[in-house]
Parts: sequence; structure tokens; C-alpha cells
Amino acid sequence: MFIPEHYRNNDPTEIRNFLKNNSFGILINTIEGKPWGTHIPLELTQNKKGSEVLVGHIAKANLQSKNLANGNQVLCIFNGPHSYISSSWYTKEEVPTWNYVAVHVYGTVKLQSQEELLDALHQLVNKYEKASEHPISLNDMSKKTMRQVTGIIGFEITINEIQAVHKLSQGRNQDHAKIIDELEKRGPAEKAVAGEMRKMIP
Repeated sequence: MFIPEHYRNNDPTEIRNFLKNNSFGILINTIEGKPWGTHIPLELTQNKKGSEVLVGHIAKANLQSKNLANGNQVLCIFNGPHSYISSSWYTKEEVPTWNYVAVHVYGTVKLQSQEELLDALHQLVNKYEKASEHPISLNDMSKKTMRQVTGIIGFEITINEIQAVHKLSQGRNQDHAKIIDELEKRGPAEKAVAGEMRKMIP
């Protein structure tokens, strides 16, 4: 993606944390010359070799699954908080803009075995059930219910390249306080952008 250098995020720790906290992404490949995307959880984890990978699964009924094979190249997009920025918040006249945080991951597909898929599903459910008042476990599911797993395929994505952007009014330090103040008056998305902008303050 296009990233002006002053908006590029090169901090591996920040990027890793972003991917773990914003793991509902978009898996994109090409089917018969047409871009195709599916919105799914794509979890950052380590494979057996200790390398960081993205792990996910999609329905076999999804046409995209017919075009996922070992060695295929894919793009995964992860969106963070974003918000419209009014230029009325600036000290000098300027056009409005949009602040946002996003990460693109390019990688190579490796299809999972049934055993690897089940292990990934257990990890996924356990991660998100931690916040439940009455957490469930796949271990407690009946064989009939778990037969649904036969309708999906699992995959691991070896990470080849990461492009990360945090466009947060860099270069407008004189306006940061005002922008943050205005964002704080608005909804959850705007407040989240204000929080990201605060992290940029030395």
C-alpha cells in the first residue's frame, strides 16, 4: 500500500501487538483474475519451527477455498481505529483528512492437516472465551456438533512482508492537542484514534 515515509510504522513490537489485538482481518487472493476477499480471524502465532505465522480457516463452500493451495500468495489486511479529521481543528487553513491505523501482511499459504486445524480451533476459541462469564470449550462439544469442522479448511500463512501505517496527524504537532480534544468529544472510534495519537506524544 502507499505509505508516506513519515506515516510508516517500523516498530516490530507495535506491529505484533496490533495484529494480536486486531486479528479480524480480510484474506485476499485472486480467482480467475478477480480479487476475492473473506473477513475472518487471522491469528498471529508461532509454527513448530518458531517462526511467526498467521493462522485461519474458511468454509469449503467459499469459492476462495478452492483457490488456496500450498505456495499460493495472499494478502491479509487488518484495520485499526480510524476517524475523519476536520481542518477546522487546525490553527491554519488546510483541507480535512482521515487518521487511521492499518497493517498489510503478504504471505505464502500452507494448508493445515486435520490435526493442525483442530489445534488452531481450540486455541482460537480458548483465546476469546477467556472474557466469557461461562466459557465454553470445544472439548465439551458433541461429536455431532464437531462434525461441522469437516466443512472448513485450515491454513497457515508464512509472512513474507509487512506494511504498517499509522497516519495520526504527524507533522501537525501544533494542532495535536486540539485534534485530540475534539476526538475525545465524539464516539468510541474517534476516542480510539485520540488514544493512538497520545501514544505518539514524546
